[in-house]
Order: sequence, then structure tokens, then C-alpha cells
Amino acid sequence: MLILILFFVWMLFFDTNSYLIHRELDKEIEGLKENTEFYQEQINQDKSFIEKMEDAEEMEKFAREKYYLKKKNEDIYIIEHEDSIKQKK
Repeated sequence: MLILILFFVWMLFFDTNSYLIHRELDKEIEGLKENTEFYQEQINQDKSFIEKMEDAEEMEKFAREKYYLKKKNEDIYIIEHEDSIKQKK
């Protein structure tokens, strides 16, 4: 009986294939699965963005809104609301 108890203690805590190590590896696997789901969602968002940018009008709209690009002989005025000014401070 003593030998069996020592064997189980050895297998649970001290062996290279112990329960504790397996539990840590299972947690790591779950974290990696969550990462793959997150990155798969990001890939899908980027694919839809790329498809959207194939349209010239959408690309121009994006460039104007994001980078404040303009056409020749055109002026751009940026109007900020009080709420956005307070958030920047």
C-alpha cells in the first residue's frame, strides 16, 4: 500500500508528466486558442476593409477622414466639438 501511495504522489507532483504540468499546459492551450480566435476575427476585419478599399470612392473617403488629404484648390476645415476638446485635456 505504501508503494502505491508513493507511486501516486510521484506521478502527481514529481514526474515530468505530472498532473500539475498537464494542467499548466492545458491553460496555455486554452490561451492560444483564444489568441487564434482573436486573430481570426482581425483577419476577417482586415479582409473586409481591403475589399471595401478596392472601391475608389471609399478609398478617397477613408483618405480624407483619416489623413485629412485634399484635392488641389480645396480647403479643409476641421470642426471640433467641446466634448472632444475636453477629452484631449
